[in-house]
Amino acid sequence: MGIFVFLPLVLPLTAWPIARLAEQRLHPRTATVLLTSVSTVLALCSTVCLALLMVVGTAQLPGNPLPDGWSDPEVRASVPRHEIAGKAAIPALLAVLAAGGRTLARHARVRRRAHRALAGLPGTEVAVLPDAAPYAYALPGGRRDRIVVSRGMLGSLAARERRALFAHERAHLAARHHRHLLLVQLAACANPFLLPLRTAVAYTAERWADEEAARAVGSRRVVARAIGRAALAATGSATGPAPVPTLPALAAPGPLPRRVAALLGPEPAARAWPSLFTTAGLAVWTAATGAALSAMFSANSALTLAFLLHAATPL
Repeated sequence: MGIFVFLPLVLPLTAWPIARLAEQRLHPRTATVLLTSVSTVLALCSTVCLALLMVVGTAQLPGNPLPDGWSDPEVRASVPRHEIAGKAAIPALLAVLAAGGRTLARHARVRRRAHRALAGLPGTEVAVLPDAAPYAYALPGGRRDRIVVSRGMLGSLAARERRALFAHERAHLAARHHRHLLLVQLAACANPFLLPLRTAVAYTAERWADEEAARAVGSRRVVARAIGRAALAATGSATGPAPVPTLPALAAPGPLPRRVAALLGPEPAARAWPSLFTTAGLAVWTAATGAALSAMFSANSALTLAFLLHAATPL
């Protein structure tokens, strides 16, 4: 096992270059799927290695109920500086589990509250709330996925812009962006080095929905105008925007000027995998290699520890 058990804890750093380059150089759909996949693999591997270190750490605690073989010197010697690393892994893993549990609980709680707030309204795809504050969001789950929009938001947009708004929120629901966003949130809970990927996915998911909306309404300029007017309406609201659910289902609005500028520019190329001989391609391959190495090292460490424990534990 040796030093390799520590590597999955720091290999998420190999994904940092792609976090920003994916926003600029890849199609938003490709960037969202790629970043979500990489962050999920890296987070799982880092959590597995924390658990392996915790096994070595708990075996050193007095009065632990573990088999005697778990305290075998050969098992402890499989981790460099096991006295420090093993014991430090215990609170670290507990913190990871607590943070992930809070994220899941908050997600479930907010989703329940959001669906409860729509009780009594017609069960249509679009739920219009009689609220002067301008807001709109996609709400998955329940008996059906729904788009929630206030009368204040509808009143601030022209007819084609409202179509763009609905197409944008439908794209969030159709692509299940809430799952991508929840996964990267959990990944960031597992390893703080993955925080840049969480931010990047929040932006690329919005850009993905923007592009789908532009395709649905047939005009990128209309979508850009709808985004700008919706932002101005929310900023200029006298009462301020209503508190909407902070669900991962509703991607963070992201840097609005960048989204508008992207829509006013040419449509992004749909090539799924950039060439290795480009900056973005090199960053993609670096992140993919880091994820593959992380999976290999964590699997190797898990198998090594399993064999050591089996050999040290009497029948």
